[in-house]
Amino acid sequence: MERIASFCVDHNKLDRGIYISRVDGDIVTYDIRLRKPNIPPFVEVPAMHTLEHLFATYVRNSVYSDRVIYFGPMGCRTGCYLLLRNMSEDKAIELIRDTFEFIAGYTGEIPGATAIECGNYLEHDLAGAVSEAEKFLPVIENYTADLLSYDR
Repeated sequence: MERIASFCVDHNKLDRGIYISRVDGDIVTYDIRLRKPNIPPFVEVPAMHTLEHLFATYVRNSVYSDRVIYFGPMGCRTGCYLLLRNMSEDKAIELIRDTFEFIAGYTGEIPGATAIECGNYLEHDLAGAVSEAEKFLPVIENYTADLLSYDR
């Protein structure tokens, strides 16, 4: 089998930040890298799970909700993927930044965290998700589209 595109990226050269992972027609996959790959500690599963619930809820309730295709964590626990349709790179960065600001300040109930709504509702960590967002915000504070390439 052929190697998929994300396995062709030299993860030893990646740092924390936002990258364009791939472009498929009008859909862009953003690699939101919260941690430097292959350097523990990695994002704890409960914190990643809560981050996923908060991020997905926020972007799907934003003015760009009709452009959001998917948001989900990476199995390696170093980041997440966000798939957007028909959105400029600058607007995508702005949406990601706004979302992490929302998560960093979040104090309410975790959306979708009941047995009816979630397949693993007991494994959440709001404080951990808030901490991850707080740590990531300085990385993307002044982020620009010219930083989105893996080859930077």
